[in-house]
Order: sequence, then C-alpha cells, then structure tokens
Amino acid sequence: MIDVPPGYPREWEADVVLSDGSVAHVRPIVPGDVEGLHEFHSGQSEESIYLRFFAPLRRLSDKDATRFATVDYDKRVALVMLIGDEIAGIGRYDRIEETGWSSAEVAFNVADKHQGRGIGSVLLEHLAAIGRESGVALFVADVLPQNRKMINVFQDAGYEVSHEFEDGVIVVSFAIEPTEASRAVELSREHRSEARSMRRVLHPSSVVVVGASRRPGSVGGGLVRHMREGGFAGDLYVVNHAAEEVAGLKTWSSVSQIGSPIDLALIAVPAAEVPSVVRECAFAGVGAVVVVSAGFAEAGEEGVELQRQLLATARTHGLRVLGPNSFGLINTTEGVSLNASLSPQMPMIGSLGLFAQSGALAIAVLASAERRGLGISSFASAGNRVDISGNDLMQYWIEDEATAVVGLYLESMGNPRKFTRISRQLSAVKPVIVVKSGTGQHAVPGHTVRATRERPEAFAEMLKQSGVIRVENTHQMFDVAQLVVHQPLPRGRAIAIVTNSDALGMLTADAAESWDLTITHGPVALPSTATVAEFNEALEAALTDPAVDSLVACFIPPIVTSDTEVVAQVEQTVAAHDKPCVATFLGMRGVAPGGSLPAYPMPEDAVRALAAATDYAAWRGRERGERVRPGGVNRRLAHDVVESALAGGGEGREMTDAEVTDLLSAYGIEVVPSQLVHTAQEAVDAAAQLGRPVVLKATSPDLRHGTGHYWIRTDLQSPETVADAFAGLSAVLRQRGDDGIVLQEMAPAGVVVEITSAEDPLFGPVVGFGVAGVPSDLLGDVTHRFPPLTSTDVADMVSGVRAAPLLDGYRGTDPVDQVALHDLLARVSVLADDLPEVQLLRLNPVVAHQGGIMVLGATARIARDEGRADAGRRSLTR
Repeated sequence: MIDVPPGYPREWEADVVLSDGSVAHVRPIVPGDVEGLHEFHSGQSEESIYLRFFAPLRRLSDKDATRFATVDYDKRVALVMLIGDEIAGIGRYDRIEETGWSSAEVAFNVADKHQGRGIGSVLLEHLAAIGRESGVALFVADVLPQNRKMINVFQDAGYEVSHEFEDGVIVVSFAIEPTEASRAVELSREHRSEARSMRRVLHPSSVVVVGASRRPGSVGGGLVRHMREGGFAGDLYVVNHAAEEVAGLKTWSSVSQIGSPIDLALIAVPAAEVPSVVRECAFAGVGAVVVVSAGFAEAGEEGVELQRQLLATARTHGLRVLGPNSFGLINTTEGVSLNASLSPQMPMIGSLGLFAQSGALAIAVLASAERRGLGISSFASAGNRVDISGNDLMQYWIEDEATAVVGLYLESMGNPRKFTRISRQLSAVKPVIVVKSGTGQHAVPGHTVRATRERPEAFAEMLKQSGVIRVENTHQMFDVAQLVVHQPLPRGRAIAIVTNSDALGMLTADAAESWDLTITHGPVALPSTATVAEFNEALEAALTDPAVDSLVACFIPPIVTSDTEVVAQVEQTVAAHDKPCVATFLGMRGVAPGGSLPAYPMPEDAVRALAAATDYAAWRGRERGERVRPGGVNRRLAHDVVESALAGGGEGREMTDAEVTDLLSAYGIEVVPSQLVHTAQEAVDAAAQLGRPVVLKATSPDLRHGTGHYWIRTDLQSPETVADAFAGLSAVLRQRGDDGIVLQEMAPAGVVVEITSAEDPLFGPVVGFGVAGVPSDLLGDVTHRFPPLTSTDVADMVSGVRAAPLLDGYRGTDPVDQVALHDLLARVSVLADDLPEVQLLRLNPVVAHQGGIMVLGATARIARDEGRADAGRRSLTR
C-alpha cells in the first residue's frame, strides 16, 4: 500500500490491458515514487534520455526526482504505469497559466524494455480524460524531429494534430475533445488488447493443474482426467506434494520447479492456499489462472479477504483470473481441445460460444446444449468474477472465427455501460442471446452491490439498445440458438405456414400474430393422406414465394407417409433455399436433435424463436447512426457551474433556477425565463414588460409534478385576466401552504413532453423521454436510452413511446419540429454523459410545436460523483 498525500485522486487508478494482452496498473504519481523514478531513469538508454530531456541527463538529481514526483493533481498532473512493482512508463502534464489554464504541456517517457506494448497510448488516453474533466482543452508538446515514436503516439490516437517547427524542435498541439476518430481508436485498442488477453487464456500451449490428487472424486484429479480425455493438444503438468504421479503423469512439487513456460494454471487447492499459489505462478511466469477452489467471498468475511488478496496478487503481477469458485473453461477448437473444467465430457465442436457465472448454471447450460445437439466453440464460467467477466469473453468472440453465436447466462451485471458498448459491437456481427431476469442488481460474492433506481423496463431497453436477444430461461436461449446457428437470418416479418392439420395451423397463426409476425402465405393445411411429393410441393411454393421471408412448418404424424420421410423432405427442401425455417413435428418419431433444421416440441416455441431472430435481424440491418455531438457545448463552463454549486459541501442539493439555467446554457439549451411575482400588480407589470399572452404557475416542484392543473393559469391576454388569475392562484396555493408564483411567456400550441436524465448507481446515466401528463405519469409510457447515444437512438426514443402519434400530427393537429426535439434530447444525453454529478435533471414542461421547442421548466439535483463503473478511461472494469 502506497502512502498518498492529501487530495490524492484515487479514482484515477485503473488496471489496464496492454496491447500484448498483459495487465498493468495506472495510478497518480506520489512523493514515494522518487526511488522508482531513479531506477526507471537509470535503466533508460542514452537515446531515450536525450529524446525526453533534450540533454544527456545520465542521472536524475534527488531534487529533480522529488520535483517530478510531487504534483498538486490539478495544475500539475502525473501518472505512472506499473508492471509489477516497477515503473514502466510516466505521463504528465503541466497547465499553462498564460492560456487561463485551458492548455497544458504534456510529456511521456516509456521504459525501453516495455516499448511497443501501447503504454504511451494508454497514458495519453488517461491524461486526456483527466484534463477534460479539469477544463483543459488543448495539449501541447515539444518533440525532437527524430522522436517519430512520440509524434506517432499523438497522431495514431485519432486527434487532429498540428505541427510547428521552432528552434530545432517540433511543437505539437491538439485539442483533446474526443472526435469520432479518437473515440474509434480508443475503443479499437481496448477491444484488441482485451481480446488478445482472453486469447492467451483460451489458447494455452501449456497447462499446469495445481492441487491434483489421486484420491477418487477429487476436484484436481478430475481436472487432470478431463484435460487428458478431452485430448488437450499442448503440454500438461501436474503439481502434487505427496504423489509421484497422477493419472499417469509425473508430478512436480511446485510450479517453479517445472522449469518450462506455462500459459495457464488450474488451481484446485484449499482457499487459504490460493493467494500464495497465485503468487508462485506469477513468479514462474504463468500468464493466467483458473481458480475452481471455493471458500472465498461466498463463504463469509474471511473468504472476502482471501478474494481480495487473490485479486491484489494477480493484478500486481499482471495475471488474468477466471473465478474463484469457477466451473472452468472449455475451448473445442481443433489444435487446442481444452477441457479445463469440471465437466467430465468434452462438448461436441460447434460455433456457439457460452458464458455462465455460477457452476450450477454451467452444468445446466452445457447439458442443454448437449441435448439439443448444439456444438460449442468455447465456454467459461466466471464464478465470483474477481477478474474475467462476460465482457472479456465478448471482446474475444467479436473476431473469433470459430464462434458464430453467443449465449450469456447472467446472474448480475457489474458494468452495464461497458456491457452495452461491447455487446453493441458484437451484436453487429453475431447474434448475442442473453438470459437475465430482473434488472441486474443481484450481487456477486465479494462485489459492491449497485442497486438500480430505474424501472425494470429500463434494463430491457438497455439490452434492446445493445441489439442483444433477451430470453427468459435456458430453454428459450437454446430455442433461439439452434435457429440462428443453423439458419439464415430472416429478411423481414412475413412468414408462411405449412402444416397437415387445420388446428395446428390456427394455433401457429395465433402465435405468429401475438409476436407481430405477418402471415403472407397460408396457413396451408395439407390432408393427412398427403404424400411426400405433395409435402415438397407445398414447401417449395412457400419458400419460392417472394412475399415470404420465413417458413413455419408444423406436422403431426401422417397416415400414408412415414415420419422420417416427412422430416427428411422438410430438411432437404429448406436447405436448398436461403430463407429460415422453424419446424414442429408433433408426436412424430425419428426427429433427432442436432440437424440443420431447428425443430421444436410446440409451434409456440418455434414462433417465439423465429420472432426473436426476426427482431434481431431488423436491428442488425438498421443504420446505427453517428454518435451525437451537438455544437455549441461549453464543458468548461458546465464544469465550473457544477463545482461552484458543490463548493458548499454536503451530500448534494437541488440546484437553484439560476444554476440550472447556466448549466443548460453551457449545453446550448435555453430555458424560457420566468419572473417571480408577489402581488397582482407585479404580475400585471411583468406581463406588460414581457408581452402577452403569459402564464402564471406555482414554483413548488411538488405541486408542479403532481396531478391536475390547479397550479397553473394559461393564456392570460389582458391586465385584468392576469390580475384575476394571480388572485385565484394565490388563494389556492395559500390553502396548500405555498405562495410562490412566477410569470412566464406562453408557448405556442403544441405537445408537452418531459425529458429527464438520472445518474443511476448501476447503469450510470439514463435518459428518459415521454409525453408529459397521463401517458408518462399514469401509463409509464417512457422510453430510456443509455449514453453515449447515436442519432438512431435519439430517433428511437421519440418514436418508441406509444403516444408518438401526438407528435406526428394526430387527428389534424400540426406535427411538431422533430429535428429540434431530437437536438434537445441529444444535448441532454451529452450533458448526462459528461457530468455524473448531475444526479437528476428534469425538463418539464417542454412544449414541442411546429416551429421548434420551448423549455419552460427545468430542475436538477447534484451530488459528488461516487464513481462510475465505466468512467470513460480505458480500464479493466468488471
């Protein structure tokens, strides 16, 4: 544990995956790093020293080292990259007073032996994010012409870099506001690094089992047998203190004694011994560990401390960890054949990637896949999820050629923002099927519980926004999987129904209509005496019909034709076309799982799976839109407003109207001004100055967000109506113990909508949209999206509410200005993404009309940022 000075920003610490897949730690520099700086500098080449300091500074003086290690974390910021206990890289910036502190001089230094691992790029990403949060807009750097590596770090990051040559030095400058290019580069680097890290776990060339025993039924002994019987293609080692051989393999007393490189360690020793075994693995050069041992956080406080030690040891030495309390991992890829799990049987080779958190679920998931005849590409069980999670596996599966479909059984979701980001990328190329009940706040042992405050519908919309296929249970997951693994995706919602039973046809048609599928062919009901040729003719007619996108084939045992002939004919005919088919062979014999035709016990199951695949295909075929980046945003001003409002301390508070107006103005959102009036004459005078018509309304948020309209008087056209309205409203408010009244310009006729953003403990920023009043308050007709948003997300929010026809010109009314409404939503989403301190923002009423939008009311609550799981800097968050 390092000694930290006052004001040390612990939230800047992060574990990161480098470009080679290894793990390192980034943290702010501290005065105690002086000795580490000396060691770092002494290990540098003369060339590296000259490129950094423009002089042959062979040794740092104690004074210089102390100055470099002592910063204020505001005007002077420095980060160190640690690999083990060694400083591998340093990045720093010093803000420039002459520019009003809005620009900073940046510099980097990476150890010679660690160059080429992406350390400079990670430090730049983190420094830029810290700078933006502090109001820095521009980075500048002096670089020697021969230092092409450093210049490339800036250019390759996707920033628009300018160069000037002065006195033999290249002055580089670039705005650190993210661009489409810089964001794409950052996400691409994160993906490649984490995917490479997981490839190292799933493609080991050597494995050691620590804790293998000859005792029948032992976990370690079982792992050795499973590895051997699964046909592992690499080298297998066994560590056992008491026996000379296990399962015919020579044993070693320790990992370090083996003397050969080890890629993966399977650990099955008592929980108390695991941290020391992991430490030994690290010193022996092991790249990753799978901890199947139980007795950690799920077992109580002592186990929690063991789990903390396990993670700390692994992070210090750059190891990836699956578990503890893990069922293990499997990779069926030819040339690997890795069964590093508690499953005694190696699954058949296939293209389905599976992830499950607990061991019990892992057993059920693998058993279900086997019953369906679905082959597995790779599988992992995270257990207590101390490190490797479903997010890591998804990064790997994005480009894994052996995986065509992904299934995830999630008990919890520790980092929904990162899940959304990665699953969007994965869903764009491969179907992702998720089994998850509830809203994702269920605890994993040893993890901080982040309970959402959002409605369950918000979680469903997060998955929908990500493009994943959500199902209720493993049965439904494999229903969908066997379709999308074996069949092409539907091109549309039009289906044909072919059956040999009128009753079965009606049942199938009812199911199709309930899932919003359109029947354009059939139901065609063949007689029970139909021949194979007649079956084939009906199937061909459906599949060649240009109005048909998918086929549902449902049959009961025929009288004339054998069951197997019917099944074979359906499969053969469907295989000759590029349209998907789902089939139900009710009561028929000889329908074996595992073929290319997905078969279901009941037509409702078949239709539900087809509808899920159709919805996914529609999402995948849509334009994603570009990330919204509205102009006229002043983040420095917004940051100053928030910091000033929080300067008083406390747990948080409601912002004043003036503060809210200033905050929204920084994001280009104008609030129609209102004037507090205390008497009828003040109201009349204010109305004359403002121009009529006007409205009078109560200031109390409780009244304004309640039901009814007693708190407002509208369309006041004359001095008399203003005075009468004030008197009437004052009387009502006094009876309720309130007397605050404001006068405001009256908006044109239009549709009143409400836009909100909330900082949720689990999801981070959540933006909501609905038509104000009964649709939102009573019927819950609100859409949610999770920033950052694309233009398509914004459009979906508006069109997704059931009351959307009101915005399009319902029953002859004027349609509202959708462009202006979309722009307002986009600005709120960017504000929510930028400022986690804004715990709740509500724009209501917002009048959307034919000529634009008018924000007539806005409230906000702020509090200190408690830290998002995915804070916008590359980090190995779970």
